[in-house]
Parts: sequence; structure tokens; C-alpha cells
Amino acid sequence: MAKVPENLKYTKDHEWISVSDGVGVMGITDYAQQAMGDVVYVELPEVGRVVAAAEDFVVVESVKGANDVFSPVSGTVTEVNEALDESPELLNEDAYANWLVKMELSDEGELDGLMDAAAYTKLVEELEAENE
Repeated sequence: MAKVPENLKYTKDHEWISVSDGVGVMGITDYAQQAMGDVVYVELPEVGRVVAAAEDFVVVESVKGANDVFSPVSGTVTEVNEALDESPELLNEDAYANWLVKMELSDEGELDGLMDAAAYTKLVEELEAENE
């Protein structure tokens, strides 16, 4: 079973976000990195890019192919995890410690539309049951 930390919000597309003082830190879930296989490259957005909720703005390439990553919320990119340029495999090692993007949220109310850990765990369990 993939890890699902309690303190995060999740999307149906397997992104996570944590928010503190209007700044969101987001990445891909443990389930996503397991499904992708070995990550070989991460294409991060430019700092300053404005993104809408559900917009694809990061590409994670793995041995299985390229995967679009969608923003869980609307906002402005304030920082990208440059460590992934040199070591994209960090996402496989710990998908929650190795975030993709930090962003200033434009509407914290959008967080209400995301799943909590219990709802995301249920989704993952259903997907894992389908793949058995």
C-alpha cells in the first residue's frame, strides 16, 4: 500500500499539497511514483509562472514515459526544487520529502475541493484492487 500522510490534501490525479501562510508546497504522491517506475527527468516550470487549478505545469519522465503533473490549486510559482534537475530519482526515494514546486496561492478556498488523506487512501485502495 502506498504511503498517504494525514496532513496533506490530494488530487484524483495523484498530486499532494501542504499549505502554510498562503504558500503551498506540492509534489506527486507515493502511489504516482510507484505507478511511473524509475523517474529519469523532471521538467519544472519557471519561477513566476501563474497557473490555474488543474493546469498541467510539470512533466515527470520515467522509464515508462512522460507524465503531466497538474496544479492542485491556482497560484504563482515562487520556487522549484532544483535538486531534481541533478537527481530526479529522489521522487522514487521519497515522494513526500522531495517536493516539486512552491507556490503562492491565489485562492485558498480551492483547497476545499481536494481530498483529505482518508478519501485519497480509499481511491488508492480501489486502484490497487483493479490492478491486482
